[in-house]
Amino acid sequence: MCGLAGEFRRDGSRAQVATVERMAATMSDRGPDDSGVWSQGPVALGHRRLKIIDLSAASGQPIVDSAAGLTGVFNGCIYNYRELREELQGKGHRFFSSGDSEVVLKAYAEWGTDFVDHLIGMFAVAITERDSGRLVLARDRLGIKPLYLAETPGVVRFASTLPALLAAGGVDTTIDPVALAHYLSFHSIVPPPRTILRGVAKLPPATVRVYEPDGRVDERVYWDPSFTRQPERAGWSARDWEDALLSSLTTAVRRRMVADVPVGVLLSGGLDSSLVVALLAGEGQRGLATFSIGFDAVGGREGDEFRYSDLIAKTFDTDHHQIRVAARDLVPPLEAAVAAMAEPMVSHDCVAFYLLSQEVAKHVKVVQSGQGADEILGGYHWYPPLASVDRDAALATYARAFFDRDAAGLARVLDPAWLADGDPAREFVAAHLGRAGADTAVDAGLRLDTQIMLTDDPVKRVDNMTMAHGLEARVPFLDHEFVELAATCPPELKLAQGGKGVLKEIGRRVLPHEVIDRPKGYFPVPGLTHLEGKLLDRVRDALSAPEAQRRSLFRTDYVKTLLDAPNAELTPLNGNKLWQLGLLEMWLQSHGID
Repeated sequence: MCGLAGEFRRDGSRAQVATVERMAATMSDRGPDDSGVWSQGPVALGHRRLKIIDLSAASGQPIVDSAAGLTGVFNGCIYNYRELREELQGKGHRFFSSGDSEVVLKAYAEWGTDFVDHLIGMFAVAITERDSGRLVLARDRLGIKPLYLAETPGVVRFASTLPALLAAGGVDTTIDPVALAHYLSFHSIVPPPRTILRGVAKLPPATVRVYEPDGRVDERVYWDPSFTRQPERAGWSARDWEDALLSSLTTAVRRRMVADVPVGVLLSGGLDSSLVVALLAGEGQRGLATFSIGFDAVGGREGDEFRYSDLIAKTFDTDHHQIRVAARDLVPPLEAAVAAMAEPMVSHDCVAFYLLSQEVAKHVKVVQSGQGADEILGGYHWYPPLASVDRDAALATYARAFFDRDAAGLARVLDPAWLADGDPAREFVAAHLGRAGADTAVDAGLRLDTQIMLTDDPVKRVDNMTMAHGLEARVPFLDHEFVELAATCPPELKLAQGGKGVLKEIGRRVLPHEVIDRPKGYFPVPGLTHLEGKLLDRVRDALSAPEAQRRSLFRTDYVKTLLDAPNAELTPLNGNKLWQLGLLEMWLQSHGID
């Protein structure tokens, strides 16, 4: 787990090493253990390393294979690297390290751009060929690892974070009106390739992009799972599905223990993270480090779920760490969390993850997380309504449950100068839901959330907040083989028992019933769900700052209405609409965007 950066010149000049070093330096939190830079002609690569696998200098990056004429940088973890190494050795490749980074490079040397099909894990990769001058960028199937790009006619720059590209300079930081519409409508989700800034894009998940020195660009999507019923599984019973998913998930959590340092678990006490702990215990893990966070109650709303996490810790005899955050000024950690965001994210979970990661990083460098189970196995409240409609009605049903605003709502919020044509979020979601490869409206909704919402909200949130403290988070529910299997599972099995029914049945085999038959929980941060006091003042300051006044994104009368009644307008997902506006301005100002 690391941070990568690079520059690829297409104007005949040499790459600017100092620029790449400047980009990489902004990511020292992602890779506090080591750094490196490499350049040759029009290409320069930079890297910040977090040592997880092969702690020696042999796995330092950028990694150079002179015999193959390849140099690369890599962020992530390849869980099957040992098996791949053995396979590649059998094909005649010789290794000088014992880590996964070199395996990625050798895999490319053997299979070319098809190398991604052999990788099991999370990754963002940049590889340059010495002889052809070609640059290859690739991102993992679920987009767990980020890769941002800033392209101008003469140069392509890329990095693990958007702020790293800002540090390089020359970026068009104008707000993208289409992305702004997505942010305000699609609950802060801006689908790739867009970001909130016109001059920065992101490589979509499951994508390999090849830049040729002559300016040609080739791109392919290498993974797109089918959300349809498979004939070979037509006769499966509910028990058969449970057995298959349990076996696949057990493999996923076992894979994610691959490390040369201890691996812990973020334990909320919910079904998903509890099941990760139980399966690891079943695999023989003893004294597993587990971590839970809780906040003081505010306004009668509980701020912790320790009774559940404590039960799991006791049941499986983990080395449990209960992190209590006393009532205090939440503005400083909020400011730090916003600064750590590669893109603006409205979820107040960001602060919880930031504070949790800050403490967990004092104990371990790697954790497993239960992230993704709701999107993969139907745990959210908007899936059951989709079960009662056909594909043609899926858009309206999904939008009612998830969208924060429609076109009329955007017109009420935005200054006319910032209104995009049409209703971009609705049009995007309609196209995605209408694609072939999903049998039912539920399947189409699950596919949308798996491929878009999950990547650009929960997954990005966890990556940003953990990596702000040099902590690697691994997500077994996003093992691509598990996702492929779950995608073909009949929706009625997923939606049973109020959601994630098939997972609850698996849980009944290994978990205390109290953890399964409980209301759905969230990372509770009571002080951020109800804006008042210093937090409200901070939002007001952000919206009235000189930079905000110059941008004039929002209608002044609408902002005044929200400030007069800061907790009156909520989204269908109970998000605070004033918080959405304030968070965006806080993020822009935090990153020096005027």
